[in-house]
Amino acid sequence: MNAPISAPSYTLRGLNLLGWRDMQHALDYLYAEDSLRTGTLVAINAEKILTAERDKEVRTLIEEAEYKYADGISVVRSIRKKFPGAVVSRVPGADLWEALMQRAGQEGTPVFLIGGKPEILAQTKAKLREQWQVNIVDSQDGYFKAEQQPALFERIRDSGAAIVTVAMGSPRQEIFMRDCRKVYPNALYMGVGGTYDVFTGHVKRAPKVWQNLGLEWLYRLLSQPSRITRQIKLLRYLAWHYTGRL
Repeated sequence: MNAPISAPSYTLRGLNLLGWRDMQHALDYLYAEDSLRTGTLVAINAEKILTAERDKEVRTLIEEAEYKYADGISVVRSIRKKFPGAVVSRVPGADLWEALMQRAGQEGTPVFLIGGKPEILAQTKAKLREQWQVNIVDSQDGYFKAEQQPALFERIRDSGAAIVTVAMGSPRQEIFMRDCRKVYPNALYMGVGGTYDVFTGHVKRAPKVWQNLGLEWLYRLLSQPSRITRQIKLLRYLAWHYTGRL
């Protein structure tokens, strides 16, 4: 049996973030000792750190998640500034999800998919099975009522899924994962936002060159000018970054 892969931890605004060197390091860390870790994965970007500052419930949800990782380039740059010599790279949540699904296909890991529109979810399942032979044991689109949630938790538990990915947006997906884990803690939970839409081609991500330059946020802004209000709020994060208050 292989020894578990470790990863350093870095603190920004009181949140402990995992420092993954690259995607392979992330995968090796999560598939520790040849078996998948259990717990909750939460992608952290500047916007989420700002939200955690003003929303106590969101902060608690983030703090309780075992695996918080740098999804945003701003967070990576802040870690490198605050901790000179830190070897940490951005691991985009959408890319990590795809890498996990590919690994799950290779390992035969049972997967439960939650969230998205019914047609998007159906396309996601079909593509995962065709592309990587992923063992999808069950699924549920995002259009269910609150009173249906307990039965859904039981379905997830009874499925024996080792990976549960939840595409419902924040903080709804984090609340769902927290509550589901009380019923079924024996899985790796991952909040994936709009990843199913990207995976099936309904939403276009920034070209790789923009991603590599750390300008995916700008591409999204140019594609969707209505995001300008959200981007202006990030000026507060930049102030923290440049004045050493992270």
